[in-house]
Amino acid sequence: MTATLHLMKLCVGAEGPEDLLAWQLQRYGDGPAVHVTRMWPKREEELLQGGSLYWVFKGAMLARQRLLRLEERIGDDGIRRCALILDRDIVRVSAVPRRPFQGWRYLAAGDAPIDLPKGREADDPLPPAVASALADMGLL
Repeated sequence: MTATLHLMKLCVGAEGPEDLLAWQLQRYGDGPAVHVTRMWPKREEELLQGGSLYWVFKGAMLARQRLLRLEERIGDDGIRRCALILDRDIVRVSAVPRRPFQGWRYLAAGDAPIDLPKGREADDPLPPAVASALADMGLL
């Protein structure tokens, strides 16, 4: 049995999970969301055992989307890329600070933040800087 593994990625251009959701709805409608990345994950089997893509917004990991599958995409330049096919639902998670990085990173299941409790998903999100500061203090 393979252990679950996740990915984390910076969400550039979105202020928070609500912006990401609005953009994905506009682009993909009711279908699954897609994020195309240059590198194909070598640990695909582990990722597809219930893994998610955790999104980092302005220094804080705030949301995740379940990975459904990986698909090959060939760009106009002829280069093979990996399309991460994501569940439509964006799940808010407890804020965890993250420094900037390029591309995506693996995230062990034990290091993944917990989902926000039921009833808090619709709360207005804290500003990312505040969420990051509170997480640094162990208060989130």
